[in-house]
Amino acid sequence: MTGLSRRLALASAVATLLCLAVAPALQAQDSFGGSGQRQPSPPPPPRATQARPDPSMQSGQPRFAPPAASGEAQDFGVAPTPQLRPSDQLGGPTPTAIPGGRVIGTQQLAQLLQGGQGKVLLLHAYAGPEHLPGAVAVVPAAQGGSFDDQVQQGFGQYLQQATGGDKSKMLVVYCGGTHCWGSYNAALRAIEMGYGNVHWYRGGIDAWRQAGFPVRNAMDGQGGQGR
Repeated sequence: MTGLSRRLALASAVATLLCLAVAPALQAQDSFGGSGQRQPSPPPPPRATQARPDPSMQSGQPRFAPPAASGEAQDFGVAPTPQLRPSDQLGGPTPTAIPGGRVIGTQQLAQLLQGGQGKVLLLHAYAGPEHLPGAVAVVPAAQGGSFDDQVQQGFGQYLQQATGGDKSKMLVVYCGGTHCWGSYNAALRAIEMGYGNVHWYRGGIDAWRQAGFPVRNAMDGQGGQGR
């Protein structure tokens, strides 16, 4: 196994563990749109690589997009499903597509964020403390269940407020990486509500970090205000 393969395997393992931690996180965070500071704060997992701040970043926004992060488009042979993934099965290989939505890569997301955060509602469905700059925590929406449960109702109320009732608003949902189903579930929930511009950032935190972009920590007091 090459050094790169080992790093990617470690990153996937970390993402899987954090996705499996979504259930405890749901107990700690029962509302939407917060900074994520009420999420559990386990000891930091071992890092595959140490990301360096990208000199092209200005106010947390990339001025140009890097090449696609390694591994974010990897096909594990998992078929897309319109059903929510059970909460105890959120860690594992994901599909490369999502019914009713679109998959967005690191390069495209960086370009969109360069154009201004107001164009995109960036949603963080990830149990770990790290998040993309400007993301809003919607961790409860990551869980399984049904499209008529209380989670769906609460998420719907939050999205109604956050989008001003505009179901064409661009939503981008992410979690740990290609082995995390939490953002897939959250994206499906939004699609089921009739939001027609839902993008699933499958690469998530792993791909964003591998591309050299900065991440923030919920405990630094700067997290997820949707700026």
